[in-house]
Amino acid sequence: MNFKGATDVLFDNLTHSDLAEALGVSIATIRQARLKASALSHRSPPSDWKHVVIRLAERRIMHYRRLIDNLRAQEDVS
Repeated sequence: MNFKGATDVLFDNLTHSDLAEALGVSIATIRQARLKASALSHRSPPSDWKHVVIRLAERRIMHYRRLIDNLRAQEDVS
């Protein structure tokens, strides 16, 4: 893995769209739920949001763990 490949993986991120898809709601729902509770457009988050956020966070951990493992494996070969 070269520098560009490693940093492409490092900079990979989640979007509002990714969370909306995982929750089965619209992007607007995500954006409105992230507003301050005092905002006129604020909406409550979907009821199962914590479980979905945990699952997505666990996937990110695995994503970065693979990057770390790949880079360390290359160190061992060098």
